[in-house]
Amino acid sequence: MNRTLNFAHRGFRSRYPENTMLAFSKAADLGVDGIEFDVHLSSDGVPVIIHDETLDRTSSASGLVKDFSFDELKKINAAAKFKSAEPLNGTVPLNEKIPSLEDYFDFIKNKDIISNIELKTGVFEYPGIEEKVYALLKKYNLQDKCIISSFNHESVLRMKKINSSLVCGFLVDSWDLHPAAYLKKYGVECYHPPAYRLTKEFVDELHNEGFKVNAWFGSIQTDYSQVLITGLDSIITDYPDKIADLL
Repeated sequence: MNRTLNFAHRGFRSRYPENTMLAFSKAADLGVDGIEFDVHLSSDGVPVIIHDETLDRTSSASGLVKDFSFDELKKINAAAKFKSAEPLNGTVPLNEKIPSLEDYFDFIKNKDIISNIELKTGVFEYPGIEEKVYALLKKYNLQDKCIISSFNHESVLRMKKINSSLVCGFLVDSWDLHPAAYLKKYGVECYHPPAYRLTKEFVDELHNEGFKVNAWFGSIQTDYSQVLITGLDSIITDYPDKIADLL
């Protein structure tokens, strides 16, 4: 059985401001196998990395991401609302920019790290986002070092249509029954369920059909060791340091 891979959810977000270059660089320093992050489009069509459709929860601004140009987004403090879950060594810089996808790719291009790119097309579809993300993947030659995922499965299939060899995953927040048939129908390689849904039998069923299971943790952290014994392929958490210790 292959080793479970350790993915940092929105970067090392339990200790650093989520989806910022600081959180990504600290995750890389830790030696993670992958980094998961979220992509929207600015009003002028630039792929940017932030989780919510709105700026309010994490930044110094308010409003919809899609209503701001990239130049405007660059002036916003993405770390303004950050509070660490654990004591920090030293202080977190008070100002972190909202990164563009290109900023991230330029940072990650020579690192042995898989990028799990979540297309945040569940509320706003951002027409053309798939082509823009793929153009940057191609520019940085990262097509073979990424997983494309989304809760909008049509968005995933649009990426598959652009390049069928891209590794993709259907994100779900449900207890689907026998998802292997669904994955097989649409030619998607990975299933991304919430970690609390996993059992060894469920993971084995997907593995037996040739699919990978990359599970994510949201705000509720269940027992990591119990999740790891299911034999899943990747675990996506806010605490990549704790997963590193367990692995």
